[in-house]
Amino acid sequence: MRFEGGTSVTLRVEMDKQKVTFAELVSVIGQQGGDIVAIDVIRPGRKTEIRDLSVSVVEPAIVDSLAKAVQEMNGIHLVNVSDRTFLMHLGGKIQIQSKQPIKNRDDLSRVYTPGVAKVCLAIRDDINKAHSLTIRRNTVAVVSDGTAVLGLGDIGPHAAMPVMEGKAMLFKEMAGVDAFPICLDTKDTEEIIAIVKAIAPTFGGINLEDISSPRCFEIERRLQEALDIPVFHDDQHGTAVVLLAGLINALKIVGKSMSDIKVVVCGIGAAGIACSRMLLSAGVTHLVGVDKEGAIHKDEKYENEVWNEYAAITNPRNEKGSLSEVIRGADVFIGLSRPKLLSSENVRTMNADPIVFAMANPDPEITPEEAGSYVRVYATGRSDYPNQLNNVLVFPGIFRGALDARASTISESMKLAAAKAIASIVTDEELNEEYIIPSVFNDKVVPAVRKAVIQEAIHSGVARKVPGDFRNLD
Repeated sequence: MRFEGGTSVTLRVEMDKQKVTFAELVSVIGQQGGDIVAIDVIRPGRKTEIRDLSVSVVEPAIVDSLAKAVQEMNGIHLVNVSDRTFLMHLGGKIQIQSKQPIKNRDDLSRVYTPGVAKVCLAIRDDINKAHSLTIRRNTVAVVSDGTAVLGLGDIGPHAAMPVMEGKAMLFKEMAGVDAFPICLDTKDTEEIIAIVKAIAPTFGGINLEDISSPRCFEIERRLQEALDIPVFHDDQHGTAVVLLAGLINALKIVGKSMSDIKVVVCGIGAAGIACSRMLLSAGVTHLVGVDKEGAIHKDEKYENEVWNEYAAITNPRNEKGSLSEVIRGADVFIGLSRPKLLSSENVRTMNADPIVFAMANPDPEITPEEAGSYVRVYATGRSDYPNQLNNVLVFPGIFRGALDARASTISESMKLAAAKAIASIVTDEELNEEYIIPSVFNDKVVPAVRKAVIQEAIHSGVARKVPGDFRNLD
């Protein structure tokens, strides 16, 4: 896995000040390619002292040689080396905390027995009260089987847990949603569906995450049919929403419309299919999907039934051939595949002012250096290049709105509304080739997405509650 922008470690050192100076230690660290960014004195002393040194390095491989050089210094005892990323994960990244303190017997009798019994009976008599009297009203399950994690692939449920914990943190930090990671030790489609259905009474929404294709399609579809709460596979729909938001603004820069452009989508897995459907819903009429077998077209009968369905709604001119063939005359390239699939020669065959969204992680289909001056607007999923198309812009606000409206589903129209809301954050004065999408830390994003999602949920009839701040609106 490639690190973006280097990494950092913490060195705890015990110094014998009669044998070595701090300046000498700094010099050795610098010679090994380390840069000290913070110093904490843990135990001061006249003769010896212990310090924690936060050291930034460009490449993780440097850490071992740096630690060895420090350990070999006369007068230095290297107590330990801690990767700061690992330190953030010690004991997990989230916890459960009570909203009300229990200070006496009266408090205890209200939150538990006997007082809790009348709340239970109230819910028994009216199941809808579970949304107001339990955590369900604000809780989302982040469910994964660990089969398609980031760029790591099938790493299993235990190894997937740090990612799901991180997702839960983002839900809380960005939108105040209480999310809990649930990693399942099964790859069986029927078992996953049964488990999620069984735990659904606890949650107001289900966020499916990092489940491999094509199983993810059936799992999501059947859960949507079985449950009366939103089921949202973020790898599909979160990616599609943020991509559309970026494209809306990119097209403003090049002066083209959705209905007139040719779009080539490379990588027809879960995200590629969802992004294609979203673009078609937004008005794109000429879209060609390409996978390792070439362009997906109507004359072929595919083993993957999802591809047959995809062929029926895309590639209106029934184009055939490889990526290098169908990319000719395209206005937009959407990459959801793997590194180095697109060359600068390919880009030069596209129409004037091409838009390239190279979203493979961690390495894009074509780097900005390779794309050079041939691309008018370039975006990736990475944080160290301009125009990061990140799902964090999507799922917190979508679920915040869906929960607040007690929506029974997250419909296609709600996703379209979310994409337009994200795009609207970038003003005409701010819009340029290197700023087509707001930062993930822009505090206007979640409120805008929430508002758009609630309005569309009410308009389309899937809202079962009108939030207080919407009751006096037309």
